[in-house]
Amino acid sequence: MPDENKQPLFQIQRVYLKGLSLEQPNSPAIFLEEQSPTLEVAVSTIAEQQADGIFESTVTVSVTAKIRDKVAFLVEAKQSGIFEIRHLPAEQLNPALGIGCPTILYPYLRANIADAITRAGFPPVHLSEINFQAFYLQQQKNKMATQPGQTAEEPAMALEQE
Repeated sequence: MPDENKQPLFQIQRVYLKGLSLEQPNSPAIFLEEQSPTLEVAVSTIAEQQADGIFESTVTVSVTAKIRDKVAFLVEAKQSGIFEIRHLPAEQLNPALGIGCPTILYPYLRANIADAITRAGFPPVHLSEINFQAFYLQQQKNKMATQPGQTAEEPAMALEQE
């Protein structure tokens, strides 16, 4: 193969809403409450290889709003993307999948969640920005801590050195 074909490639093939779920178990009574809800937000990411050089990355966010002990709404959304990643050094692949892809997907996910909540009759929830590099590094630390027999020299996944 010519050398120009060995250039690193990171390309978005498609961005799509993989799943969206909204529950309002206490409607319509919850709309009569005057107290502001408290929010619980959970975020997770996953990446899976689909074919040679083709990866699906998914960011999942769950938002639960409660007023006192009653659930006002629960929204879970999965925003996915198909990415073509080729000729990237092995030590850079996991960070690209764990940091780069979620960073691209998250703004779409934030908009979809805000839209779903608004369409459900509630004021929009604007999720905060996420530093996916810090999120990725924390995930790696957690994986290393939970896998017996692993040492700092033998990480569960390759980490990009700063």
